[in-house]
Amino acid sequence: MKTPFASRRHFLASTGLLLAGSTLAQVRPPVTNPKATSGDAVAEPDWEKRLSISVGPKKADLVGTNEKVLQAAVDYMARMGGGTVRVLPGEYLLRNAVHLRSNVRLLGSGAESVLKKEASVMVKLVDDSDWYDQEITLANGKGFRVGDGVCLRAKNPHNGSSTVIKRTLVARSGNRFKLNAGLRKNLWLSGKPTCSTLFPILNCEHVKHVAIENITLDGNRKNNANLDGNYAGCIFAQDCSWLTFRDVEAHHYNGDGISWQICHDVVVEGCHSHDHAGLGLHPGSGSQRPVMRGNKLVRNHIGIFFCWGVRHGLAEKNITLDNDIGISIGHRDTDNFIVDNDVLRSKKGGIVFRPDTRGKDFGPHRNRIEKNRIVDSGNESGIGIDVRGNLRDITLKANEIRETRGAQKRVGVHVGKETKDVKLEGNKIEGFKTPVVREPRK
Repeated sequence: MKTPFASRRHFLASTGLLLAGSTLAQVRPPVTNPKATSGDAVAEPDWEKRLSISVGPKKADLVGTNEKVLQAAVDYMARMGGGTVRVLPGEYLLRNAVHLRSNVRLLGSGAESVLKKEASVMVKLVDDSDWYDQEITLANGKGFRVGDGVCLRAKNPHNGSSTVIKRTLVARSGNRFKLNAGLRKNLWLSGKPTCSTLFPILNCEHVKHVAIENITLDGNRKNNANLDGNYAGCIFAQDCSWLTFRDVEAHHYNGDGISWQICHDVVVEGCHSHDHAGLGLHPGSGSQRPVMRGNKLVRNHIGIFFCWGVRHGLAEKNITLDNDIGISIGHRDTDNFIVDNDVLRSKKGGIVFRPDTRGKDFGPHRNRIEKNRIVDSGNESGIGIDVRGNLRDITLKANEIRETRGAQKRVGVHVGKETKDVKLEGNKIEGFKTPVVREPRK
């Protein structure tokens, strides 16, 4: 079985390296018959069979239906250097996140493998905890167990900002719980601290070469409090590279569906992310070169949300349907290509450029919006593509922007007065009161 990273290794191996300082560029010969060599992560034989382990309710290598058995399988596979964890059909009820490890592939059985978050509970803390403490005291420990993933939230006593800490409960005496790691922030009663059993279903932090495929993730939204996509989601990733999420159904999380923060070369393909309180796909701050292709994003707050500083990304052949906003792009999200997507029945706006007036380099410059179909966006004053803010070099080309509900006050494309070099080329705009509005530049 090929790993999901074999093509990248082949590319690196076959392209070679140009030698500096040579008049005539010399290229290394391609690796055509690699041999497994200690420490070589580039050239690897295409083995007929690779290490895997199964998890399931019965007749599996590891038998069980909670996060502990899934985590045991992931950790075993990581200890062996990588491989596949096969999640057999069944419903798995989680009281904590499953933390993925580098070089591990989590492979489910489609709709028959369901990882479901347990209902959340929330209580107040009744004792002050300093930043160096590794314990908390709850007003009532009912509903909390050793092993639970928790989210601690409070108002920062020093500057009034929000404090959010994710930890695991590892020991208890009555209502007093030890945490798996120190707080590193003050949780004082003056900030009204709380503890909730909130966590991502699948969590990736400081890992690389991870794949999550063909599995169903149920956020159990109606029985869980909200935790936004900067901290959680059906899938949450932070400070990672080379992640692949393929054929995943993520639904009903009280937050985001799939969120990744400062993660590079993330590929999301063929996923169905729907009915979340937050964002369907959230390429997060600083993430470079994301690829989002062939996904269906339905009934979320925003279908695809380019966060801050997302660059050189591709959103292609996705369907966003019945979201508040179809696609949103903003602060320093530059050099992205949004092509051949269907942005349908967005309640507030189709494709929206978020205005950022704080400085000339803060805008989403040099983005291309091509060959998309944007249909029925917003209310009676809705806009198909809304381009505003201090931005430059935007191309809108060969898009079909249509309104089928009546013209009313609707606008096909709106270009704000602070924009520069917004090019409209060959777009088909139908059914609006005003096809294009260009505000006079300041």
